[in-house]
Amino acid sequence: MEKFSSFRDPGTGIQPFLVPVPPQERDLFVTILTPIRAVVAIIRTAVIIVLISIHFVLVHVLGFICRPVPPLQNVFSWLGTALLARLALYVIGFWSVPTELMVRKRGKISENKWNPRAGDLIVSNWSSWIEVLWLAYRYNPLFVLPVANAPASSSARDASSISYTPGRKTGTGSAAISSFDRVLSPPEVIRGFRQVSLLEIISSTGNTPSAPSSVPLRSLDDIRRSARSPVVVFPECTTSNGRGLLRFADVFNGASVPTKGYNIFLMCVRYDPPTPSQPSLSHSVPGTTLNPLRHLFQICTSLSSQSISIRQLPLSESPSSQLFIVNEVVPEPRSDMLAEVCAVLIARMGKMKRVGFGWEDKCAFLDFYRKRR
Repeated sequence: MEKFSSFRDPGTGIQPFLVPVPPQERDLFVTILTPIRAVVAIIRTAVIIVLISIHFVLVHVLGFICRPVPPLQNVFSWLGTALLARLALYVIGFWSVPTELMVRKRGKISENKWNPRAGDLIVSNWSSWIEVLWLAYRYNPLFVLPVANAPASSSARDASSISYTPGRKTGTGSAAISSFDRVLSPPEVIRGFRQVSLLEIISSTGNTPSAPSSVPLRSLDDIRRSARSPVVVFPECTTSNGRGLLRFADVFNGASVPTKGYNIFLMCVRYDPPTPSQPSLSHSVPGTTLNPLRHLFQICTSLSSQSISIRQLPLSESPSSQLFIVNEVVPEPRSDMLAEVCAVLIARMGKMKRVGFGWEDKCAFLDFYRKRR
């Protein structure tokens, strides 16, 4: 959409924030099946709401009651998280979720299996709440969300640097319909992290980091040291539409590479482009109420199985391997070397292009998007 052209990455031409749309072609078969798809979506959504209710009871009610008995609490946590998350994926249409172990060096065969333990970090790109459900099912991890100050001059910068001029300027086509001169937002400092539940991180999908509040913040390393399960980190700090990898924030606070005392597990998630019968699975624009209920209903209208591509890097080739050579991946020093190494490796695994936009630009995009709606 041309009115959002200022949020197109100048280096790659990728628009990483708008929801992908299917080709504009009429499919008679899809139109005929619309009533059936609506009924199926209502039933599926109702089942998901029931599963959410059961999850809340098992994890947040019975789990709280059983806190003095950690083994029993772990049982309720597994039942309410891992098991129900898999059931939810099955109801939505993810009947099987295959994973692929990627090898960086050609000809090298790795036998390392993914087995994250307590205190290890799982680092991934972020496109939807679906991969959050998958991570909950496979590893029952601890989720964290970053906390940062809102970009100071986003509103002023938008007003001065984003303009929309309808009509032709050169008469040579749509490439010159509008003129934009938007400057990329500078990175903001991540003040800390807060531990969140599965339901909270799902409802936060698509949003940008929250501002500091009265709740005490913790460093990622502090959370990791006290965790009884793996910790999932999304360095993009918000979701993209999956077409490009957003700029990673400095979330690791200058951790050394290779890391010591814990392992880093890298993964990349990709979704197929939408079709007339299959809405976009990425969730880059959050709903204003009951997020992401509307997106859930949309993808539940699909009558075919859903697919997701999950690629994982062997532990022997991750930044936590003591044989890892930093200069082979990032030749120049960076403020957060671990974040930059993870960004390069995830982009290579998923064959994704990196864009210059970060979560700070997502804040400006959401403001602009909601004003234009």
